Amino acid sequence: MASAPFELKGKSVYVAGHRGMVGAAITRRLAREDVKLVTAERREVDLCNQAAVFDWFARVRPQVVFLAAAKVGGIVANNTLRAEFIYDNIAIAANVIQAAHVNRAEKLMFLGSSCIYPRLAPQPLREDTVLTGPLEPTNEPYAIAKIAGIKMAEAYRSQYGSDFVSVMPTNLYGPGDNYHPELSHVVAALIRRFHEAKLSGAKSVVVWGTGTPRREFLYVDDMADACVHLMKTYSGAELINIGTGEDIAIAEFARVVAEIVGYRGEITYDTSRPDGTPRKLLDIGRLTKLGWRATTSLHDGLKKAYAAYQAGLVVAAQS
Repeated sequence: MASAPFELKGKSVYVAGHRGMVGAAITRRLAREDVKLVTAERREVDLCNQAAVFDWFARVRPQVVFLAAAKVGGIVANNTLRAEFIYDNIAIAANVIQAAHVNRAEKLMFLGSSCIYPRLAPQPLREDTVLTGPLEPTNEPYAIAKIAGIKMAEAYRSQYGSDFVSVMPTNLYGPGDNYHPELSHVVAALIRRFHEAKLSGAKSVVVWGTGTPRREFLYVDDMADACVHLMKTYSGAELINIGTGEDIAIAEFARVVAEIVGYRGEITYDTSRPDGTPRKLLDIGRLTKLGWRATTSLHDGLKKAYAAYQAGLVVAAQS
């Protein structure tokens, strides 16, 4: 596996999607590096607009790019907004990667998602199982868009020698998450549901699905640390999974969230809701060999995530 030291110090570094949970975490992590951080609000440059992206890159010419921008959501959002998820995410990847190439960015990191792997791929999910089987139908448009971004990074590396790399984070949670009641991911959805149930005194909380699927969860600031580590130490065409190497059944996970939030009622399951992929555990062998491991336990990370959610409610109430 190819690896080479890359110096971030003194470079102009663009975080695409710095307002999102992932981009914000990378931005926080880069504050510890001696870099010139570059960000742009959506009103300044719409990443789905090719002309706007090309113009912005030509003016700013960032040397390093973290491509964390994406249209994201939970299982319902993915399954409902299928056209938006495939169009927006393909457009973002195509525009930013081409603009980085044309303007001679020294390095680019494309952030994918573990949903790129076949629905029934052998566990844990190895990077070389991409495109070896059918995808999970509920998030297929998003997954195809992310696979397109990965293949673009590979193609530009192959044809032009561009130092473009791709990483695949597992399920993420933490500060800046989306707590929408219908469109959020499972961690944010459960934090909000248990919190509201605690306040209202509800006797039970409904969890979508059967509770049997197993998922791996990574605290977003750990993910950001891994991204910066890989930007400095890795250069190759192969994907790199970013995860903890451990998973948990949704039913058990729900009990952990309820305990942290302080909800004491009953947990029930709405089996009419889709479960999604039965299991998604990443093989983190490549990442481990490159010298990185997660340091935030699930319990500690969830406590931080709940504190961030409560702080957000306070800010919302005051504004």
